[in-house]
Amino acid sequence: MSTKTPSEGDIIRPIGSFSKQFIALFVACALVFGAFLVAWAYQLQQGMIVTGLSDWGSGGGATWGLYIGAFIWWVGIAHGGIILSAAVRLLGMDRYMPVARLAEMLTLAGLSAAGFYIIVHMGRPDRMVTSILGHYHITVNNSPLVWDVTVITAYFVLTATYLALTLRYDITRLRDQLPDLFEPIYKMMTLGYTEEEDEIVERMVWWLALAIIIMAPLLLHGGVIPWLFAVLPGMPAWFGAVQGPQFLTIALTSAISGVIIVAYAFRRAYDWDHIMTDDVFRGLLLWLGFFCLLFLWLQLQQNVTGLFAAPVSTDVAQTATIGHPVYITAMVLVLGTLAYIFAQTIRPSLFTKPRAIVAALAVLTGTLLEKLIFVVEGFLHPEFEIYAATPGEYFPSAIEWLSLAGTIGMVVLFFLVVAKIVPVVELHAIEHLRGDHGHGEDTEHATEQEVKA
Repeated sequence: MSTKTPSEGDIIRPIGSFSKQFIALFVACALVFGAFLVAWAYQLQQGMIVTGLSDWGSGGGATWGLYIGAFIWWVGIAHGGIILSAAVRLLGMDRYMPVARLAEMLTLAGLSAAGFYIIVHMGRPDRMVTSILGHYHITVNNSPLVWDVTVITAYFVLTATYLALTLRYDITRLRDQLPDLFEPIYKMMTLGYTEEEDEIVERMVWWLALAIIIMAPLLLHGGVIPWLFAVLPGMPAWFGAVQGPQFLTIALTSAISGVIIVAYAFRRAYDWDHIMTDDVFRGLLLWLGFFCLLFLWLQLQQNVTGLFAAPVSTDVAQTATIGHPVYITAMVLVLGTLAYIFAQTIRPSLFTKPRAIVAALAVLTGTLLEKLIFVVEGFLHPEFEIYAATPGEYFPSAIEWLSLAGTIGMVVLFFLVVAKIVPVVELHAIEHLRGDHGHGEDTEHATEQEVKA
């Protein structure tokens, strides 16, 4: 356990430093994102036919594929990220304060990627205006797609407000150590700031956190996003009440995995062992295991009800899903991660940070594969099998694979740029850690008790 005392200089360090590794990563991600933009430009010129989507041709009846599967995946990561941050503030989970802001930023980045997918999959960006915004007063009543756009926008505004309010405190107190280059940005973010507002802002942020916690299961990844599928009785693999809680557990597993990876990257890059301690990663792994268990349990519920004496159409759709290698791979990855987390709680010596990263990557891969097969098999097996005579099976095109790599690159670029402008760790987290410094034995004892529990 590190005995170094956290300081303001630690969280300022990323803003003023440009290493060779940073530049190499920035260039690599920019090239990947640029390659996708070129591919998207080609798609805009030729039409969606270059992906095999939006017709019944080589897709074999699947007009939704990796675009929509990745859209759900990114939305889940985003929603789960802000839920984690809100829980830290609302439930007093001070242990995770060092990663709370990273979770908020992951939400903004994830929502940006998800929103981008909607525009890409619509074929023509102008349809966002002509089909959604231009007729919003009509479509909002009966279009699940418009519900998606609405809640994603609302969540983005909530998260951006939440983040901006907490940044005002940090930027004001750290202004002398921040670069003058971004002075206009800092002035805008701290416009009208006075110390008297701190108490008011704390209450505002608390209420925003409460709103986020309430909205998540009711309207966001536990509501509107799964409703896009669950309210369609013509698609047996999608229809049903289990989709809401299932989507929510997938969101939380994906988000915690994302936070583990991002936190580890910053810890390693800037020697933040004393800020993002092993204790934080152990705790995140425990939560990841809990939500993996819920995820697998809900998958079991869907398989049992979809296979045991189910209607013929439901049985056909579920049989096709459960026997598919992609679905089996997804379940093995999540189950393997759960087994490791369970084993390391019994034998703590099995915990290492590299293994935590492997576990997080396995879950992210598993949830992406599950959402992909969920979308595709749902399309391939409608109620009356009206596309049964259509030859071929769906497989993502090169442009779709580039979209996945490009949005991952976009999210990494987001963190690289933001980390050079504002602190990615709250000043309150540093103050809290500094106040607790010197009580390492008590913290370690508490960790051991939590692991045993």
